[in-house]
Amino acid sequence: MTVLTNRPNLVLFVTDDQRFDTIAALGNDLISTPNLDELARSGVAFTQAHIPGGTFGAICMPSRAMLHTGKSLFHLANHGWEIPDDHVMLGETLRSAGYRTFATGKWHNGTASHARSFSEGGEIFFGGMADHWNVPVCRYDPSGVYAETARKIDNPFYQNKAKEVHCDHLTPGKHSTELFGDCAVRWLEEEADERPFMMYVAFMAPHDPRSMPDDYRNLYKPEDIPVPDNYREEHPFDYGIRDMRDEVLEAYPRTREAIRHHIAEYYGMISHLDYEVGRVIAALKKAGKYENTIIVFTADHGLALGRHGLMGKQSNYEHSIRVPLLLAGPGIPSNQIRSTYLYLYDLYPTLCELLGIGVPESVEGQSLVPALLDPGLQHREYLGLAYEDAIRGIKNRRYKLLEYRTETVKETQLFDLETDPDERFNLFGLPEYEDVADELRERLHAIRDEGDDLAHPTGIRFWGRY
Repeated sequence: MTVLTNRPNLVLFVTDDQRFDTIAALGNDLISTPNLDELARSGVAFTQAHIPGGTFGAICMPSRAMLHTGKSLFHLANHGWEIPDDHVMLGETLRSAGYRTFATGKWHNGTASHARSFSEGGEIFFGGMADHWNVPVCRYDPSGVYAETARKIDNPFYQNKAKEVHCDHLTPGKHSTELFGDCAVRWLEEEADERPFMMYVAFMAPHDPRSMPDDYRNLYKPEDIPVPDNYREEHPFDYGIRDMRDEVLEAYPRTREAIRHHIAEYYGMISHLDYEVGRVIAALKKAGKYENTIIVFTADHGLALGRHGLMGKQSNYEHSIRVPLLLAGPGIPSNQIRSTYLYLYDLYPTLCELLGIGVPESVEGQSLVPALLDPGLQHREYLGLAYEDAIRGIKNRRYKLLEYRTETVKETQLFDLETDPDERFNLFGLPEYEDVADELRERLHAIRDEGDDLAHPTGIRFWGRY
């Protein structure tokens, strides 16, 4: 592999709530993802890409802030809701290097940072979630003000409180995945500038409300979907999320029938967005840009959907912290898999190195280019994990330790990921694993200190109860 100097283009796809194990070519024989399969075969698939968790219930907000700034979790400002000027963003770095930067889709990190990152855009959604068929979106505003707003009621069948959202138009009846896909394709068809470009396509799918065109809904029958091995009717203890929005999407106790239904809809949404990814790649090819474009596909976090009795992503289980990560394009090996551990925010310096652009001093991620070169390289040996002020955890190549501390809960879990990848059997407290737990706790404390967890409001609360 060679690092290129003629500045390839970059297309970065990010989805919302898409778990790591939702691509057919990487082992899920229940789902149809032909375009993602082809992308995986065209490049390198990282099967152990992680987020470190989140300091806020809306995990997408800190996750996307880390992706765009290269900052670690406890160094974000206000959980990623705002991005300070000295956190140099990926789009800013590429703009400074002469790139046109275009974005469409979800942006959950403030309006001013969007204008800093992107020189162009369209169909921009500022927020966490919305009705996929009626998305309040904005045209690109170079000032970053996005002053035009509209009033909107969330869950109108249950409450009547209206809120102001950034919005200057709607396209009633067009699904968000198609809205953003159309915008990206249209820009590629009209793009005539010879400068290199970055295109950011941020889908809202497969986030709920899980609704999609009937052709994709009908792809999956709930009765054909197996219930996950780590399905539970409820989580064994409540660490403060039992009544959160994500968790009340399904009644307690969770039933097997309901979980099959949720997974079928989840897969339908992913197959739908797979189609739109294919349309964008086809437009790249038609425009003669494909051969000189690096394509990246990833997600902001995973989702439980019945695993461990949970529905959402507010945990540090594998289903919530692991995401798909595919890289393909000039200079990148083809049809290869890497199992090295990484954080998603390692992507920022990786792309800079592949594009031949200097990495800003504010970036804390570590480039994955050596791991692209060497299949046996271990990029990170330990990963620190966190959720709000309730969980702190650590993971090495075999074991994961999770510590829960709330006002009412003090629990510890230890999993052997080699023999128990679904994290079903808690080994903590067994005499033969005492040394493993002690070593992981020592490492957890070191990661806490290195990452400034004790200086963060959530860390102050968690460790104060530890």
